[in-house]
Amino acid sequence: MARTQETGTEIPPARDPAAPHTPPPVRRRTRTRSQPRLWTWLLLPGTLWMTGFLVASLLLVATLALGTTDPLGNPRFGLNFANLTALADPAYRTVLLRSLGYALITCLISLAVAYPVAYAIALRGGRFKNLLIAAIVVPFFANYLVRMYGWSVVLSDDGPLLRTLRAIGLADDGTKILQTGVGVIAGLVYGFVVFMIIPLYAAMERMDTSLIEAGRDLYGGPLRTFLFVTVPATRQGAAAGCVLVFLPAMGDFVSAQLMGGPDQIMIGNLIQDKFFQGQNWPLGSALTMLLMAVLFLGMLGYLRRTRKDEAEATR
Repeated sequence: MARTQETGTEIPPARDPAAPHTPPPVRRRTRTRSQPRLWTWLLLPGTLWMTGFLVASLLLVATLALGTTDPLGNPRFGLNFANLTALADPAYRTVLLRSLGYALITCLISLAVAYPVAYAIALRGGRFKNLLIAAIVVPFFANYLVRMYGWSVVLSDDGPLLRTLRAIGLADDGTKILQTGVGVIAGLVYGFVVFMIIPLYAAMERMDTSLIEAGRDLYGGPLRTFLFVTVPATRQGAAAGCVLVFLPAMGDFVSAQLMGGPDQIMIGNLIQDKFFQGQNWPLGSALTMLLMAVLFLGMLGYLRRTRKDEAEATR
C-alpha cells in the first residue's frame, strides 16, 4: 500500500477490473446456548404451577366421581360406578344436548356479530383502531355476574327492549325474552362475543389487503369477495374464536339461571346444584368429568384442524 506524504495514511491499491470480485465475508450472529436455557428457566415456574394444580384437581374430581356420600351428605372416596352409570339417565342426556346446542348457536351468532365488527375496525378503523378495541374490551372488565344482571334488566318484560318493540308494533304484551331459550342464548352471546372479536381482529390485521382488491376483480361484489377471500384468509382466527366462545358457553350457568327457566337449565346448573344444594359431590364430579370430556373433544378437533392448516401452509 502507498502512503500519502501529508497524513501518512495508507491508500489501498487500485482494484484490477479483470480480477474476480469476492464479496466481503458475512458476519453471522451466533446465538449462545444460554439464551434458550434462560427462557426455559423463566417459563418453568409458571408451567409447573399451572400443571400441578390442573393435574391435582383433575385427579381429585376423577377419584371423587367414583365415591359415595354418607347419610349426612359428606363425600367419601371409594370405588363405586353408580355415578357414572347414572349419567345415562335421559334427563342428563337432554340437559347435555341442550347445553351443546346453546353453545353451538352462541358460536354461530357471535361469529355473525364479530365478523363485521372486526372487519370494520381492522380495515376501516385507521388511527382509531386502538380506541375502538378499547371501547369493546374495557366494558368486559366488569364482573361477569354484574353484567348478566344488567342484561337481564334490559331483556325483562318491562325492560327498554320490549317496550321499544311494543311501541313500534313488533311485539305484544305476551312477548317474553326472559325464561326462554332466546334469553339464555342472548346472555351467552353478550357474555362471550368479545372472545370472538379479538381473534378475528388479529387475523384481519395480519391479512394482506391486496387479496381483497384482487378478489374484487375476480368476484365483483363485496359479499362474494368477503365469502371467498376474507373468510378463508381468516379461518384460523374464526376457529380460535369459536373455541374461546364454545368452551365457557358450554359450562356457563349464570345465563341459564338469570335468563332461563326450569326448561332451560344447562349442565353447569346441574353441577352447581349437585355440589351446593343437593350435597351429592360424587355425582357432581361425574357430571364435571362428562363436561370436560365434551370440551376435550372440541379442543382436540380444533388442534387437529390447526395442525392441518399449518401443514397446508408450509407446502
